Amino acid sequence: MKKLLFAAFSVLLAMTAMAFAAADQTAAANDHTPPSYDMKPQSLLDLETMQKKFVDLANALPADKLTWRPSPDSRSFAQVLLHVSGERYQILAMMGAQPPAGFDGKTFETSTTDRAKIVEELTKSWEFTKTAINGMSNADFAKPLPKLGPDANAGDVVYLLVVDAHEHLGQSVAYARENGVVPPWTAAAKKAAEQKKGDMPKQ
Repeated sequence: MKKLLFAAFSVLLAMTAMAFAAADQTAAANDHTPPSYDMKPQSLLDLETMQKKFVDLANALPADKLTWRPSPDSRSFAQVLLHVSGERYQILAMMGAQPPAGFDGKTFETSTTDRAKIVEELTKSWEFTKTAINGMSNADFAKPLPKLGPDANAGDVVYLLVVDAHEHLGQSVAYARENGVVPPWTAAAKKAAEQKKGDMPKQ
């Protein structure tokens, strides 16, 4: 009898939980208040972090590794970094930002293998990105872009830029690791951890 009562009680609890979950989902679907998450500063902060890592990694690589590629049909390290710069112009152009005069997306990735010039292009495209996003109002983020999809807006373009940066940073880290190069921020974190461990009092 006790087992039967316990089973019935368990079923009742499960049904109650499901009812509450359904009610929460309905409430969330009907909630049209503005979200507390502010995409503008958060996207800029994230992209700035990615920018620093791209530059640090470019500077950490031996010069002869900039032309290294994992396979003949892959981008070289230099091409990946220039691809990141070029996509900033091309992705933001989807929402109306005008790329610099003379920019040619078809040839940009193969335009140089010089480290200083690659870092310069990363910096220039980052300044372009900051200007474009800082110039957007909250209303601009919600501006419809039907050519990109029935529910697309300018905020989606910024989100795409953030996702793209993370994708290519991961690619760049894999390239570096394959060539025995430890990302500078990883080396710094390891050094800081070892320093902290060394400063701890002995038990």
